[in-house]
Amino acid sequence: MFNLLKKVFGKTTDAIKEIAPNKKKNLPKDEFEEILLEADVNYTLVEKLLEGLPEKITRIQAFNSLISVFQYKADWKNSDEKPFVEMIIGVNGAGKTTTISKLAYRYMEKGNSVILGAGDTFRAAAIEQLSLWAGKLNIPIIATQQGHDPSAVVYDTIESAKAKGYDNVIIDTAGRLHTQSNLSEELKKMIRVAEKAMPGAPHRKMLILDGTQGSSSINQAKVFNELIGVDGIIITKLDGTAKGGSVLSIADELQLPIFYIGTGEQPKDLIQFKANEYINTILDEIFI
Repeated sequence: MFNLLKKVFGKTTDAIKEIAPNKKKNLPKDEFEEILLEADVNYTLVEKLLEGLPEKITRIQAFNSLISVFQYKADWKNSDEKPFVEMIIGVNGAGKTTTISKLAYRYMEKGNSVILGAGDTFRAAAIEQLSLWAGKLNIPIIATQQGHDPSAVVYDTIESAKAKGYDNVIIDTAGRLHTQSNLSEELKKMIRVAEKAMPGAPHRKMLILDGTQGSSSINQAKVFNELIGVDGIIITKLDGTAKGGSVLSIADELQLPIFYIGTGEQPKDLIQFKANEYINTILDEIFI
């Protein structure tokens, strides 16, 4: 796991090495500040993390400061409901469709049966891409044509899952921007229809955030959370950015569980997020 995380956060740790090329037993406070800012940790959070730290910081002091960001009470929204219905949301380009394939693969590895719902009827390419993944993974998909009612897809997918005994339902949604109020209302309708098809559904609303966007993705997340209430986060594309510190900012600002991080383009490239391993991966590049 650690080797994989080192690979994922390679560009972030490379940026850290430019500031602190030599590992130290004690790190000057101003150097620690520079490292955090370079890794795209929000400035206000950096100030909070440095508060109370001495002028020379040890690894354990740095670890305790960073891990404190994740000490909030988070509802992980797990359920024994069958089918377990997840709705995947996020803006276009965040990696929703690829992440759906990764989740499906993960559930199948556990022996669960999965059905997909192509609820992004706004873009024909989204339906095609998700159908392609369904074919590769040999799992069923409920899809319609571009422009059709996505709520009907939601209803049909859940009904099919109930009738055929599927364990997991994963529903794609269009990449909504907060400026598109009609699409926001459509998303709310999809949630209402899911509840109609199966009381309590969707059991989890998962937000996909693009790691290359750094702290700017936080504003997107806040909008979605205000609109429909987000239950958890998956962060993608962290292997392609030096902004790995944005994970701290996302956790601090949103106080939501980070379920997984994407580690590549293939269905297997998804790992469970563990805060202590994430922090240690960064600190390994700084301290002896």
